[in-house]
Amino acid sequence: VWHRTPPALTESRFLSICVTPRMSSAGAAGAAGGAPKVSEVHQARWARALEACPVVAILRGILPAEVLEVARALVSEGIRIVEVPLNSPDALESIRLLADADLGEDVMVGAGTVLTPEDVDLVAKAGGSLIVSPNMDEQVIRRTKVLGLVSFPGVATPTEAFAALRHGADGLKAFPGEQIPPNIIKAWRAVLPADTCLMPVGGVSTDNMEDYWSSGASGFGVGTSLFKPGDGAREARAKA
Repeated sequence: VWHRTPPALTESRFLSICVTPRMSSAGAAGAAGGAPKVSEVHQARWARALEACPVVAILRGILPAEVLEVARALVSEGIRIVEVPLNSPDALESIRLLADADLGEDVMVGAGTVLTPEDVDLVAKAGGSLIVSPNMDEQVIRRTKVLGLVSFPGVATPTEAFAALRHGADGLKAFPGEQIPPNIIKAWRAVLPADTCLMPVGGVSTDNMEDYWSSGASGFGVGTSLFKPGDGAREARAKA
C-alpha cells in the first residue's frame, strides 16, 4: 500500500524538495577540481525515485542470498529506494549485488548505519549511491559529498538539522521517529529551509504516514513494516 497513497503523495513536489544539492565546501571543491559530476546523476535519480514513491525500504538484517529476490519484489510493487544497513550480514556484498542488478534506471541503492568516512568509501566502492546515518557526523557528510553521493544523516533536534545542512547534507533523517512525532515535524518544517527534504524514520507505518505527511514530511524510511529478517519475496510483496 506504500505506493497506493493519495495523489498528493506522488505529486512533483518531490522534484523541487529533494533535487537541490547542498554541497559542502569540500564537495564543491571536488567538483571544481574536475571530478566527474556523479552527484548530478545521483541527485537526479534520487529525485525521480522519491517522486515515484516517497519511501525508503530499509532491509535491515537481509542476507546477500535473498537480497535480489526481496528487492525485485519491492520494486515490482512500486518501491524505488532500497537501503541495506551496514550492520546487516555481509551488507557490502548485498549492496554490490543490488547495484550490479538491473532493477530499473530510477531505482536507487544505498547503505544505512554509515558511521565513518571509511564506511562511505566502502559503500561507494560497492556501488551504493545513498548514504544514511543514524547520527549527524560532519566528516561522514563531507566524505559523502566529496564522492558525489547523496547524504542523509540522522538528526534529532533543530540544532543538529541546521548543522547537517550547513555541512552539505542533501536531506535529513528525523530519527528516531518514535521520539519525533508529526507535531515536531511540523515545527521543524516551519523553520528549516523550504527545500529541505525531511524524512521520519523509525516507527513509521500506514497508521501514521498521513499524519506525518500532512505535517510536512517529504517521505518516509520504513523498516520492519516492509521487511524483517526471515521474510522472502512473497512477504515483502504482500507488505508493499
